[in-house]
Amino acid sequence: MASQSFFRALVFLVVVAATACGRTAVRASEKEFLADQVMVFDSDPHETASDDHIMSNREGAAGGHGAGGGGCGCN
Repeated sequence: MASQSFFRALVFLVVVAATACGRTAVRASEKEFLADQVMVFDSDPHETASDDHIMSNREGAAGGHGAGGGGCGCN
Protein backbone atom coordinates (compact mmCIF):
# COMPACT_ATOMS: atom_id res chain seq x y z
CA MET A 1 0.00 0.00 0.00
CA ALA A 2 2.80 2.41 0.87
CA SER A 3 4.69 1.60 -2.31
CA GLN A 4 1.62 2.40 -4.40
CA SER A 5 1.25 5.86 -2.83
CA PHE A 6 4.99 6.43 -3.27
CA PHE A 7 4.70 5.49 -6.94
CA ARG A 8 1.76 7.87 -7.40
CA ALA A 9 3.69 10.68 -5.71
CA LEU A 10 6.70 9.97 -7.90
CA VAL A 11 4.59 10.04 -11.07
CA PHE A 12 2.98 13.27 -9.91
CA LEU A 13 6.38 14.88 -9.31
CA VAL A 14 7.64 13.78 -12.72
CA VAL A 15 4.55 15.23 -14.43
CA VAL A 16 4.88 18.50 -12.50
CA ALA A 17 8.58 18.75 -13.34
CA ALA A 18 7.91 18.06 -17.02
CA THR A 19 5.20 20.70 -17.26
CA ALA A 20 7.17 23.28 -15.30
CA CYS A 21 9.70 23.72 -18.10
CA GLY A 22 9.93 27.15 -19.67
CA ARG A 23 8.41 28.20 -22.94
CA THR A 24 10.45 27.63 -26.07
CA ALA A 25 9.38 30.81 -27.86
CA VAL A 26 9.60 34.44 -26.79
CA ARG A 27 6.79 36.69 -27.92
CA ALA A 28 7.66 39.88 -29.76
CA SER A 29 6.23 41.95 -26.94
CA GLU A 30 8.66 40.32 -24.48
CA LYS A 31 11.81 40.91 -26.52
CA GLU A 32 12.16 44.48 -25.30
CA PHE A 33 13.08 43.15 -21.86
CA LEU A 34 15.79 40.89 -23.31
CA ALA A 35 17.45 43.87 -24.98
CA ASP A 36 17.80 45.71 -21.68
CA GLN A 37 21.29 46.88 -20.69
CA VAL A 38 21.06 44.80 -17.51
CA MET A 39 21.12 41.65 -19.68
CA VAL A 40 24.62 42.44 -21.02
CA PHE A 41 27.23 40.23 -19.36
CA ASP A 42 30.30 42.32 -20.11
CA SER A 43 30.26 45.74 -18.50
CA ASP A 44 33.03 47.23 -20.67
CA PRO A 45 32.92 46.41 -24.40
CA HIS A 46 36.44 47.81 -24.92
CA GLU A 47 37.86 45.46 -22.30
CA THR A 48 36.01 42.53 -23.86
CA ALA A 49 37.39 43.40 -27.31
CA SER A 50 40.89 43.65 -25.85
CA ASP A 51 40.54 40.28 -24.12
CA ASP A 52 39.28 38.72 -27.36
CA HIS A 53 42.26 40.18 -29.24
CA ILE A 54 44.69 38.79 -26.67
CA MET A 55 43.03 35.37 -26.73
CA SER A 56 43.03 35.22 -30.52
CA ASN A 57 46.74 35.99 -30.57
CA ARG A 58 47.50 33.54 -27.77
CA GLU A 59 45.33 30.68 -28.99
CA GLY A 60 45.64 31.27 -32.73
CA ALA A 61 41.88 31.29 -33.26
CA ALA A 62 39.16 33.90 -33.27
CA GLY A 63 35.39 34.02 -33.23
CA GLY A 64 32.91 31.69 -31.64
CA HIS A 65 31.01 34.45 -29.89
CA GLY A 66 27.88 34.32 -32.01
CA ALA A 67 26.72 36.59 -34.77
CA GLY A 68 25.11 40.00 -34.81
CA GLY A 69 21.54 40.50 -35.80
CA GLY A 70 18.38 38.65 -35.10
CA GLY A 71 18.12 36.45 -38.15
CA CYS A 72 15.74 38.78 -39.97
CA GLY A 73 18.31 39.70 -42.63
CA CYS A 74 18.23 43.39 -41.78
CA ASN A 75 21.84 43.84 -40.68
